[in-house]
Amino acid sequence: MDDAVPPTDLPEEAQQAEPEHDPAAPAPLNVPRTPTGDADVDAALDRLGDADHLATDGHVEVYEDVHRGLRDALTALDARPGPPAPPRPYEHRS
Repeated sequence: MDDAVPPTDLPEEAQQAEPEHDPAAPAPLNVPRTPTGDADVDAALDRLGDADHLATDGHVEVYEDVHRGLRDALTALDARPGPPAPPRPYEHRS
């Protein structure tokens, strides 16, 4: 009886076993990001997806960038003039 493995039509590289799963390799978290309606906030949150393709030591830069963008968006809210305050009745003093 012949114990030889029959040849295949696949190249040698394709015949090799798939590489083992590397738990330290970058992997997407697949966390859904719901749009907020604010373009600056949405852009900052979309930037979080960049961390999916980086090793963990690269996450800090992305997180700091997102934090800076969100902080700037909040600061901009304070800088925008709001609607004038409604007149307050009964506070007219002569």
